[in-house]
Amino acid sequence: MKLSVVILNYNVKFFLELCLKSVEQAITSINAEIIVVDNDSSDGSCDMVKQKFPSVILISNQDNVGFAKANNQGVKIAKGEYICILNPDTVVAEDTFIKLLEFAESTPDLGAIGCKLIDGSGKFLPESKRNVPVVKVALQKIFGNGKNYYANHIYVNEIGKVDVLVGAFMFMKKDTYNEVKGFDEDYFMYGEDIDLSYKLLQSGFQNYYFGKTTCIHYKGESTAKDKKYTKRFYKAMKLFYEKHFRTNVLFDTFVMLGINFAHLFKRKSISKPFQPEQYYFISDASNNALETVLNKKVHVQNHVKDIKPNSEIIFDAHALSYKDIINNFENLHTPNSLSFKILPNNSDYIIGSNDSLNRGEVIQFHQN
Repeated sequence: MKLSVVILNYNVKFFLELCLKSVEQAITSINAEIIVVDNDSSDGSCDMVKQKFPSVILISNQDNVGFAKANNQGVKIAKGEYICILNPDTVVAEDTFIKLLEFAESTPDLGAIGCKLIDGSGKFLPESKRNVPVVKVALQKIFGNGKNYYANHIYVNEIGKVDVLVGAFMFMKKDTYNEVKGFDEDYFMYGEDIDLSYKLLQSGFQNYYFGKTTCIHYKGESTAKDKKYTKRFYKAMKLFYEKHFRTNVLFDTFVMLGINFAHLFKRKSISKPFQPEQYYFISDASNNALETVLNKKVHVQNHVKDIKPNSEIIFDAHALSYKDIINNFENLHTPNSLSFKILPNNSDYIIGSNDSLNRGEVIQFHQN
């Protein structure tokens, strides 16, 4: 088998369904499998997978064992030569894995590959490519300056060597993953991707950012960006430094103080809810249910031309490929002017998110 896609899920049933539908389309020409590891979700995720995706291999944990351990569970049973660690709140294009396999097969000393990630508004996510957070860079980032934290030497649409990739999308050989012992299970949530990326570099492998394919990462669906999140993130950063950058007591104390108190200075981001004035349904057929649930007229058209500002665009995955939908997100991205949702194929809901800080929105046509 060529590829195993490992998806860790926790209480994001609708986003997981959308993700699985896009992945299924992306592996039609590849000898591949999909493995979902569920960390004791209470929203019916496991039942949904069993009912709608019978070919998906499902591991149902009875507890939330964390990001690292759950992904290691999935990789352990994976049969693919290559693995892709994928978040459930992502949407991949039909040719994403094909492109990455072609690149991987021709690249020596390959560590992990990450792709170009955008959020639900079409905005590029800079964590798609990062530098190793050495002490100076990490402290700058902690106190609000991320210039040196991100790998800005690589343009967003290019391919280039990079130090650190994000755990929402990491593609590599299974043997390589096993050689560096996978994700470190001392981390419960956050920091595992930095640690794995760094271990790959230390073992002589080279990580790559691949900007020739784009995926949506709604980001933050599994975890709200609250004080608990902030503490967990900085606790993970502390663990990373203890494992890889210990020097002397005085220096360590300075770093630990910076990490422990940084969350007190972190600015709280507030986003205003977007209220569309117009709704457009990009499809080759009308959908009367949309007007019912939105309580407003929906303009049906098969293109994105002549769309007015302050509008919400709903893309029909029955009529468009996921690659076309992703391209439209990118090309139409205009902050505070448009919002996007997707009607997944064979589904009774629309789904989307207007930013990367807050949870997205799911609107069902028929409530159970």
